[in-house]
Formats: sequence, structure tokens, C-alpha cells
Amino acid sequence: NMGRILGVDYGDSRIGLALSDNTKSIAFPFKTIKNKNINFLLDFFRKLNSEKNIESIVIGLPLGMNGKDTLQTKNVRIFSKSLGNLGLPIFFQDERLTSISAKKTLIKQNIKTGHNKEKIDELAAAIFLQQFLDMNN
Repeated sequence: NMGRILGVDYGDSRIGLALSDNTKSIAFPFKTIKNKNINFLLDFFRKLNSEKNIESIVIGLPLGMNGKDTLQTKNVRIFSKSLGNLGLPIFFQDERLTSISAKKTLIKQNIKTGHNKEKIDELAAAIFLQQFLDMNN
């Protein structure tokens, strides 16, 4: 199966996206989109699905350090239920394993211009998508 895996870093204002290569071994930052509303997102993901031949979706799950759901975790779970309409398998990757928040902070410290802030989210998506690929290859 030569489909790609899509990594999704969900945020209330922006959503970072990463894509695997066709062999599902390497994750690449792809793009960041605005989180306008669920209809906009579903349209976007449907188009992306047909253009890039997406076979499954990995969503970063921002659990609290105690492993419990936070408010943001609940938002991610609601979002993933909506994405279920696409009919693709959805997996969750625990973002704590990648210490993404620490990485995001480091990235932010190196990024001074507004333009590059967009890149943080897609980079985060690539980090946990890579972890998912490594664990499943």
C-alpha cells in the first residue's frame, strides 16, 4: 500500500500538518492551516486526501503530565470525531513522548519573525508523526 500518513497538530487557531513519504518511513512538515470551522477543515482534508492519497491520520494528543485529559485533549478528541467522517483510520500519538512542548519552546526562541510562527505547528506534527512511523515500522 503506497498511501501516505498525515500528522495533525491540532490547535484552536492553527493546525499544523505533516506528511509521510510513500514508504511511510520519513515525516516531512507540510503546511499550517487556519482552524476556521469544521466544514472548512473537512473540505480541506477531503481534497488533501485525494491529492496525496492519505491512508491514515495521526493526531497529536496533548495529555497533561499526569496522563489525564486536559481541556485541549478534549478539543482534540472532539475534532478527531469530526475527522472520522472522512472514513480513514485515526491514531493518537502521545505528544508527551516527544517532549514537544519543550521543542516548541526552543523553536519559538529561535523564531523572531511573525512569518515563521506558522512553521512551529507543522514541525510539531512532523516530530510526532516521525515517532509514530518509527514505532510502527
